[in-house]
Amino acid sequence: MATMAKSMTESVSGALESIKGWPHRVRTFVEGLRLEMRRVTWPNQKQVRATTVVVIITVFVFGFYLGIVDWILGMGMDRLLKLFVP
Repeated sequence: MATMAKSMTESVSGALESIKGWPHRVRTFVEGLRLEMRRVTWPNQKQVRATTVVVIITVFVFGFYLGIVDWILGMGMDRLLKLFVP
């Protein structure tokens, strides 16, 4: 019983220490975040437009491709089902 009480006390004190250290950990995280954001090289407007166009074209190409594949597979499934259904 004494070991259980000691274990509970240690558990509670560990949780309190963790809670007490929370503001310091948050402050350290935010300082590191600010430092990393200063190191980021942001794209200019021309680069953003170019990559946006590439993404939009890629989406349409893949959409068209997947549409054709879906149509072919649908036709194949229809023919396969017609073989088994009288």
